[in-house]
Amino acid sequence: MAGFGTGVPGGGVRTGRARGARVWTAARLMLGWVALLWLLEVVDVITGHELDAFGVSPREPSELVDVVPAAFVHFGFGHLAANTVPLLVLGFLAALGSGIHRFLALCALIVVADGVGVWLVAPDGTNTAGASGLVFGLFGYLVVTGFVERRPLGILAGVLVAAIWGTSFLAGLAPQEGISWQGHLIGLIAGVVGAFLLRRRPAQE
Repeated sequence: MAGFGTGVPGGGVRTGRARGARVWTAARLMLGWVALLWLLEVVDVITGHELDAFGVSPREPSELVDVVPAAFVHFGFGHLAANTVPLLVLGFLAALGSGIHRFLALCALIVVADGVGVWLVAPDGTNTAGASGLVFGLFGYLVVTGFVERRPLGILAGVLVAAIWGTSFLAGLAPQEGISWQGHLIGLIAGVVGAFLLRRRPAQE
């Protein structure tokens, strides 16, 4: 009896299942990431904001150990809430389009570059923390990676992300009291650089 396309190697059902698994993996990763941030903020409140000490104070050698932890600490639930939706959406899109391993490498690059950059250039007497540097980095990555890799779907995703979020992100680069625009800018640059450093090679197609 003649078979349907589902029995052909690489057929529609198998490809569909793989795509569905990738979507689910990206969703679980970002939901878990955001849940961790909220849990840490609960702990911060319970302990009288002791976790705020993990923010980065500039040009103090001992503060370099806080470069990574600072990306997971927030100054109150309002601060965290402002980062939650963009981190969840942009992180999901980046993880889905890039694959988990490349996505985690991208996040590591952005977090370290942003933290070290803040340590170098932030104003004296400040304490910088939060996921906004990573959020700006993911935004920059998504906007340019489709063009870098010459992928139509990636270009479309980048255009949509820029159209929906662009105005808000541009506003976040303007100097504002109590906002680390330096961290935003450095994160954005790190994300763009990551699009080039982590772009797919022909052998990865």
